[in-house]
Amino acid sequence: MSRWVALLRGVNVNGITIRNAELAQLFTDLGFADVRTVLASGNVCFSTRNNEINHVELKSRIESSLRERFGYDAWIVLVPHNALDRIIDTFPFAQDTEHHAYVIFASAQDVSSQLLARVSEGEGTSTEQVAAGEGVVYWRCHKGRSTDTAFSKYAAKAHFKSTTTTRNINTLRKLL
Repeated sequence: MSRWVALLRGVNVNGITIRNAELAQLFTDLGFADVRTVLASGNVCFSTRNNEINHVELKSRIESSLRERFGYDAWIVLVPHNALDRIIDTFPFAQDTEHHAYVIFASAQDVSSQLLARVSEGEGTSTEQVAAGEGVVYWRCHKGRSTDTAFSKYAAKAHFKSTTTTRNINTLRKLL
């Protein structure tokens, strides 16, 4: 068995509402085991019965099923569950009550590189910090500023909509 986390993009915002029970049922109907949803922001932990399953095929199958069942343009980032500890443990910035600690997941390495290149071109400011991680981009910003910083505006562009999703580090801890 392989354990996975599906991070759905754009769920329970902008008029796209999916109840956790319905989401869990979809994953069960797809034949996955140990299905568990976390919070109402599109986080699903599950196991596949076949260790040989192809990551790309699995992602495509889940996205197609989400589109068919819930009628929205679904995108996910699929993460091996055993990678979460490392992602959380290597968060490079101080964590405190004045800042948000985020991890940006991308479904392709070139997307992470695009985000990081923008920072090296001066998109980051003193109100935020951005750094490369193994397969992720780490981001820290002042609370109340997560939608108005230069980097957040760049990362929110439509260009990245189908390939990225962001999670707070506290949400990731709940997925363990």
